[in-house]
Amino acid sequence: MLIGELSRRTGVSSRLLRYYEEQGLLQAERASNGYRHYGDDAVLTVRKIRVLLDAGLSSGVIRQVLPCTRSENPDFDWCADIRDLLDNEIAALNARIEDLQRNQQALTGFLTPRTPAE
Repeated sequence: MLIGELSRRTGVSSRLLRYYEEQGLLQAERASNGYRHYGDDAVLTVRKIRVLLDAGLSSGVIRQVLPCTRSENPDFDWCADIRDLLDNEIAALNARIEDLQRNQQALTGFLTPRTPAE
């Protein structure tokens, strides 16, 4: 299928599909006229990419994880190091959450009225 058809079937813009291809997340064959042709499996691949992006994974992590996904959910075939990779992503998220909570507490402290010193 051509990129326009893939875009229509997935709801993802052609520009974003080209970006996925540049990032090594999506594969296309090139016709002699330069048009991209995607296999029928591209629809499922794009849906998996979207789910993984929505989970907060970077395109670099998705590139590593994507070959180990089986379905749109996606379910994983536990390829080598995938569990460690996802555990590291969770640890990084937890660290970011802690940082954000500290920021929130600091900002809240700025808004708390203080009694004047006597």
